[in-house]
Amino acid sequence: MSFFKYIAKDQAGRNVTAIMEADNERAVVRVLKKRDMIVLNVSEEVRSGAALKKGNRKVKAPELVVLGRQLATMVDAGLPLLQALQTLADQAESPSLKFVLEDVVKSIEQGATFSEAISAHPKVFSSLFVNMVRAGEASGTLAEILERIAGYMEASLALTRKVKSAMVYPIIVCSMAIIITAVLLLKVIPVFGDIYEGFGAGLPMPTQMLLNLSAFLRAYFPFAAGALVVGIIMLKKYIKTDSGALRFDRFKFNMPVFGPIFRKVAVSRFSRTLSTLVKSGVPILGALDIVSKTAGNKLVERAVNNAMEEIKKGENIAEPLAASKVFPPMVTKMISVGEESGKLEVMLSKVADFYDSQVDAAVNGLTSIIEPLLIAFLGIVVGGIVICMFLPIFKLSEVVSM
Repeated sequence: MSFFKYIAKDQAGRNVTAIMEADNERAVVRVLKKRDMIVLNVSEEVRSGAALKKGNRKVKAPELVVLGRQLATMVDAGLPLLQALQTLADQAESPSLKFVLEDVVKSIEQGATFSEAISAHPKVFSSLFVNMVRAGEASGTLAEILERIAGYMEASLALTRKVKSAMVYPIIVCSMAIIITAVLLLKVIPVFGDIYEGFGAGLPMPTQMLLNLSAFLRAYFPFAAGALVVGIIMLKKYIKTDSGALRFDRFKFNMPVFGPIFRKVAVSRFSRTLSTLVKSGVPILGALDIVSKTAGNKLVERAVNNAMEEIKKGENIAEPLAASKVFPPMVTKMISVGEESGKLEVMLSKVADFYDSQVDAAVNGLTSIIEPLLIAFLGIVVGGIVICMFLPIFKLSEVVSM
């Protein structure tokens, strides 16, 4: 099969330009006529299908959020699913999103269900998205399910942005401190060292230690930089292993200042995901399996997997989650109440909302606390270096040999 670029007029009289995969030009024309479109031009694309599939598969999270909201609105308004998808594909600005939507439309035209069509793009549509759509198709509530998916994705993206905004400022300040310190050690301090060498007298210990450190870094900087790069690469590879990811996630939970935020984010994501799936009619074991795969945290994943094993033996959800020590007692208590009252999704939604507000408050408090701490840290590092280098001048009478 080849890729063809077509130009056609839709029912509203607008020119539509897009790419379609088909056997030949006549097949493209047939599909467009089925959509009640007037074909103006069809030409074969010179790009290979492999290149398109390989390069344009990923879609950014904000684009997917907008797609979910638009699709939910159009289907809820009574627009047929196929027509809604084609409209979104026609107006998509991202080449990757356009390609994915065109492929989904083609699969549906060939007889696939919506969930089957999107499951062919796992890098774009998560297992949560696919399973919720499948549940919506089975229950006949696809419009409602799409609305829930859109709300879930918006809440998840907002939570991610909050955490990233809290991390950006400290990272920038620490990076600046490292760069300034490196410049001082490699370029500025050696100049002072040459000056003090001509004095012919001993230097204060802090100054001498700083000069020795500068000389060491100048002599071995390429090796040190190489070792740092290799260390970072090896650390990243280790974190990708199961044991490494488990240790890293445990370290994140136990970090000072940032640890509570990471834990609250994990609890919020778990609660909102499980609530959305249960509310959409996904069976509890299937929902927990999806939650474990989309948790983004190995500690949470292990706790959920253990809970699944206990549920298969007849236990409830709350007790194995409480035994994991990952979830705060309030969370497991509310889950227990939700199970007993038959309103598990409501309780989980309340937990998610509560922890979202907790993350928001923690991020705001962290920003107000960490700013003066970082300024003090930067001042101590740079100021300490400057003081060490000017100590001989302060004690000039003791250093200069007359």
